[in-house]
Amino acid sequence: MARGKVQMRRIENPVHRQVTFCKRRAGLLKKAKELSVLCDAEIGVFIFSAHGKLYELATKGTMQGLMERYMKSTRGSLQAQADETMQTQSLNAKTEISMLKQEIEVLQKGLSYMFGGGAGTMTLEELQVLEKNLEFWIYHIRSTKMDIMSQEIQLLRNKEGVLKAANKYLQDKADQNTAALDIVPMTTNNPYQLTIQNEIFQF
Repeated sequence: MARGKVQMRRIENPVHRQVTFCKRRAGLLKKAKELSVLCDAEIGVFIFSAHGKLYELATKGTMQGLMERYMKSTRGSLQAQADETMQTQSLNAKTEISMLKQEIEVLQKGLSYMFGGGAGTMTLEELQVLEKNLEFWIYHIRSTKMDIMSQEIQLLRNKEGVLKAANKYLQDKADQNTAALDIVPMTTNNPYQLTIQNEIFQF
C-alpha cells in the first residue's frame, strides 16, 4: 500500500511530535554519516530539540575543529563583504556630500541673487533648484504656522471650557442665594399698622 504524503506543518500532538523528532533525527544523522563515508566529506550537524536539548555530530575530528575550520573559511568572505559594504557606503557618502555642496552653492548664489536685487546671472537649472527649495521652505513654514495656530485654537477652546464651567458654577450659586433670600410675607394679629414717618424718605 502506498504511503500517504506527509503535510509539512507542525505536529500538534506532543507524543507524535516527539516520536517523529526521534525518528527523523536518527535518520538525518545516519544520512550524514553515510554521506561522509561515501564522499569523504567532513560534516558537522547541530540539532536542538524543542526542549533545548543539544544533539551534535562531527563525522571527522571534533565539532570544535569543524567550527574553527568554518570560521577560517568564512572569515575571508565576510571580510570581503565588509570591505565591499564600506566602499559602497563611502561612495554613497561622497556622492551625497558632492550633491549637498552643489546645492549649498546654488542656494548661496540664489540668496545673493535675491537680496542683491537680481544682480548677477543664474542658469535655468540653478533657478529651478532655487525654486524647488523655496517651495519646500514655504511648505515647511506653512505647516509650522498651521501647527502653532491649531495649538492656540485648542488652548482657547480649553479656556472657553473652563470659563463656561466657572460661569455655570457661579450661576448655580447665585440661584441658590436668591432662593435663600426670598422673603415670605409675615402674618401678624397686631391690629395696629406699622407706620413710618414720611420725612425720613423725603429727599
